[in-house]
Amino acid sequence: MLEHYDPGEFYDEMFTSPGGVRTHYQSIAERLGSVSHDDFEKKQAAVELAFMRRGVTFTVYSDDQGTERIFPFDCVPRIIPADEWAHIEKGLIQRLTALNLFLHDIYHEQKILRERIIPPQYVMSARHFRREFMHFEVPKNIYVHICGSDLIRDKDGRYLVLEDNLRCPSGASYMLENRAALRRAFPDLFRAAGVRPVEGYGAQLLKNLQFVSPDKFGGSQPNVVLLTPGVYNSAYFEHAFLARQMGIPIVEGRDLVVRDFKVYMRTTAGLVPVDVIYRRIDDDFLDPSVFRSDSLLGVPGLVNACRAGNVTLANSIGTGVADDKVIYAWVPKIIRYYLGEEPILPNVDTYLASEASDRNYILENLDKLVVKSANEAGGYGMLMGPWATKAEIAEFREQILANPRNFIGQPPISLSRHPTWAQDVSDFEGRHIDLRPYILYGDKVTVTPGGLTRVALRRGSLVVNSSQGGGSKDTWVLSDKAA
Repeated sequence: MLEHYDPGEFYDEMFTSPGGVRTHYQSIAERLGSVSHDDFEKKQAAVELAFMRRGVTFTVYSDDQGTERIFPFDCVPRIIPADEWAHIEKGLIQRLTALNLFLHDIYHEQKILRERIIPPQYVMSARHFRREFMHFEVPKNIYVHICGSDLIRDKDGRYLVLEDNLRCPSGASYMLENRAALRRAFPDLFRAAGVRPVEGYGAQLLKNLQFVSPDKFGGSQPNVVLLTPGVYNSAYFEHAFLARQMGIPIVEGRDLVVRDFKVYMRTTAGLVPVDVIYRRIDDDFLDPSVFRSDSLLGVPGLVNACRAGNVTLANSIGTGVADDKVIYAWVPKIIRYYLGEEPILPNVDTYLASEASDRNYILENLDKLVVKSANEAGGYGMLMGPWATKAEIAEFREQILANPRNFIGQPPISLSRHPTWAQDVSDFEGRHIDLRPYILYGDKVTVTPGGLTRVALRRGSLVVNSSQGGGSKDTWVLSDKAA
């Protein structure tokens, strides 16, 4: 099936050249070679049907063809050998460790600002910096319990961090569903491949959430709930899925009440105390008595309960300052400052529109750069300069001049490509991919051996977000024995 596949001029994950298969892909290439186009299409259709029946969906709010979609899945796995994964894992642990120390510092002593390692105005003007949480102590000094940092590979095959997601990172449910789907479609592929499991994600997440519960239990099991905005949220499938995986209640704001600075869940048997809340609601909507007064999603009094040390929020309030795309540019310095180490995983070169020299460069090269808004996600608020129209470039020019703090510029990176089933031509073509691994912080920092490989399903597109036409693949991390 891959006989006519052309890897092109990009870094291809599977091929070094036409017909030249990388060593860790040999078994997959041989297996695909024994499958006909018709059989592969049937397996792909069977997976899509299973996803539909299981409700594996996502939501697109801006499309007039309907909001609810089956999450697109490609049956050819992305494979990462053990030595590459060891490098990724070490780099992600280093990065999250440093970012957690940064968050503790800026909400306490602010040494990194007083020493001018980072200009204070960048933190103080960050949209998600919460001044009201200065000197607020979080359990075990852990601010980010779940992180999803997005990795890409450039034309030379180097892994780079594209961005960090430290508030309510999504996608772990798709990582788990992708593995289950591929195991059903190609059960023989797993037998000799030596693929490390991802199925323990839910158990590890629950263990970490219980670890950061307030120290007031005397050996009793803390009660953990997942707080969702509700069924109309784009990630509700994931919220329900993860709650089932962990065996915990899924609740909305109206299901919780605060009494005497303690949080309780309403049940048919009465009020049940809540100790840890895995919240999938942004800061602004968590507590209408502190943040947005018009929020119907949150819990009045929740912040006071946190301040009193009676409930833990995961992730903590105020973590969004560290995934601001302007702060991203300073992460290498953050790593050096707190850990005294060089970054293992480098950033993409980044220009700050709030710096005069950088701003001039961005404005002079809008047709050559990728420009991003500091706090947008999902592929929104972004200008892809080389592919943009003159009108789009002119619009972004005006936005940058009006609010330079809100924009960064980066050179376009030729994301690595991977053989992907192109349904419109019933054959394999190269599609650009990235990787979102999931890093959990409890008694130690751990990285689930896999992650969500996202695929830009449209030919030539570099945008992998599902809201922009992207899909996903199962991600195989090989064990040392397999390597």
